[in-house]
Amino acid sequence: MTTSPAAADAGNESDMAASARELLAAMVLEPAGRVTPSVYETGRVVADAPWLTGHDRRLRYLLDEQRSDGGWGGAGGYAVVPTVSAVEALLGTLRGTQGSSRPELAAAASRGLGVLADWLGRGTPLPDTPASDLIVAALVQRINDHLTFFAARPGRGIVDGVRALPGVDRRRLDAVHALVGAGRPVPQKLLHAFEVLGPVARRHDGVSPIAGAVGASPAATAAWIGDPATPGTDPEALAYLRAAVGLLDGPVPCCTPITVFERAWALSSLARAGVPIRPVPKLIAELTAALGPQGTPTGPGLPADADTTSVALYALARLGHPVDPASLLHFDLGSHFCTWRGEDGRSVTTNAHVLEALGWHARHTSAAASRYGGRAAALAGWLGDEQQPDGSWVDRWHASPYYATSCVVAALDRYAPAGIAGSAVDRAVDWVVATQRTDGTWGRWTGTVEETAYALHVLLGVHRPAGPGVREAIGRGLRHLTETDDDHDHPPLWHDKDLYTPVLIVRAAILAVRQLALTRSDLVNDMDRAPLRPRTAVP
Repeated sequence: MTTSPAAADAGNESDMAASARELLAAMVLEPAGRVTPSVYETGRVVADAPWLTGHDRRLRYLLDEQRSDGGWGGAGGYAVVPTVSAVEALLGTLRGTQGSSRPELAAAASRGLGVLADWLGRGTPLPDTPASDLIVAALVQRINDHLTFFAARPGRGIVDGVRALPGVDRRRLDAVHALVGAGRPVPQKLLHAFEVLGPVARRHDGVSPIAGAVGASPAATAAWIGDPATPGTDPEALAYLRAAVGLLDGPVPCCTPITVFERAWALSSLARAGVPIRPVPKLIAELTAALGPQGTPTGPGLPADADTTSVALYALARLGHPVDPASLLHFDLGSHFCTWRGEDGRSVTTNAHVLEALGWHARHTSAAASRYGGRAAALAGWLGDEQQPDGSWVDRWHASPYYATSCVVAALDRYAPAGIAGSAVDRAVDWVVATQRTDGTWGRWTGTVEETAYALHVLLGVHRPAGPGVREAIGRGLRHLTETDDDHDHPPLWHDKDLYTPVLIVRAAILAVRQLALTRSDLVNDMDRAPLRPRTAVP
C-alpha cells in the first residue's frame, strides 16, 4: 500500500519529535557533553600523567589512530599538532621504560618522526587552531631532547640514527616563558594550552583550577598536577582528570566539559528550524544561570566569550526565555566583536551569532531596538565585507566553509537590512549549488553528512526566491541524507587544539535540516520529503 504524502509527513513529524526528545535527554544525562577523542590531548595525558588509570588503553589508541603515512590527525597542516603530540608521548614512554618490551611503540614513533621531519622541513603551514605555534615549538623541543637521550644510548633499536627535527619559530613560546618567569599574571586565554610550559606549569602559583579544571583541558590540568604523590595535590583537579579520561574509557577528549556550548548550539539549531522541542526546565534554568554580567565561557577556566554567550542568548530567546544581551557589549571592538578580549584574529561565525542575538532582541522589544538595532545593522555590513570572492565564508572555529557560510547566511537572512543581505545571501546560495558533489553531498575534503547538512541549511533556510539549480541540489542532498544512518561517525571538523566533533551539536544540525525539509513545500517535493525518517537515536 502506498503511503500518502500527508501520512508520510505525519510520521516524519512524530519521528522528529521523538528524535528531539532523545537528544534533549542525552544533554541532561551527559552534562559534560559528548565529543570525540583527541589524539593531541590523549598524547599529552600519556606523557604528563602516565600514573592515571587507562594508560595502556591510551597508548593503544595512539597506535590505532596512526595513519598509513606515519602521521596522525586531519589533512594537511591539521596533522602537525596531533602528530607531534603522539610522537613525543611515544618517545617519552620508551624513554621511561627503556623500550625493551615495546617494539611497536618504537616503530610507530620512527614512522611519525619521518613524516614530521618532512612536514617541518617543507614549512607546512599550520591552520588557525588554538596555540598551534606554541604547541609545535614546545613539543619539537621535547622530541629533540628525547632523541638526544637515545643517541647517547645506541644499539637498542629505539629510533637509532634518527636526526633531530628541524627547528621551528620559538619567538612566541619564548615570550610566554619570559612573561611567566617574570612573575606576571598568567593570561587566562593561555590556560587552555598551559601544558606548553612543561615543568613550569606544575603547581604554578598563578593558576587556580576552576571546578578542578585548568583551562577546561585535560592536558593543561595534567601538566599542572604533575606528580599526584606530591603533598598538597588538589583532589578536585584529580577528580576532574579522572572524570575526563572516564568519558571515553581511556582516550581523552579536548575541551571538557562543554555543557553550555553543547546545549546552546543544539537548542538554537533546533529552535531556528522550528523543530518541536520542549526542553525540561532544568536545561533552561542552567543555561540561563550560566550567563553572567560578562557573558559565559565554553568551559570552566576559560574566559567568557562572545560566541558561546551569543548562542546561549539566542537559544533562550527563541525558546521564550529572553535575557538582555548587554553582556555582549564587553566584546564590541567597534568594527566587529572579538570572541574574547585579546583575541588574535577574528571570527565571522562569532559575529554571525552576535548578529542573531542582537537582531532578535532589536526586533522583538522596543527598548532593544534603539539600543542594539544600529549595532546589528553595522555588524551585518561587516559580515558582508568578510564574504570570500566565491560567495562563501571561512572561519577560525571550524575547518569547513559550509559551517561558516551557514552561520552567516542564517544571521544575514533574518536580521540584516535587505540592502546588505540580498546580494550576499544570493552569492552564497550560488556557491553552495556550484560546489555540490556528484553523489549529492558537500564537503571540504570529501563529502560528509555534517557539511551536507550545513549546505542544506543555506538552501532551505533562506527566505528569497530560489535561483537556478536550487531545487535540484536540495533533492540530491536530501536523498543522500535518507540513505545515511545518523548514528555513523562524523569526521572531526571543529577546531580545538586538534580537530574534534561535538556529536550532539552535529546531530542537532542534521535533525534541523530534516525539519526544514518538512516545512519548505515550495522547495522540496513529496518524493524527497516522504522517506525522511530521523534516526538520531541517542543511546
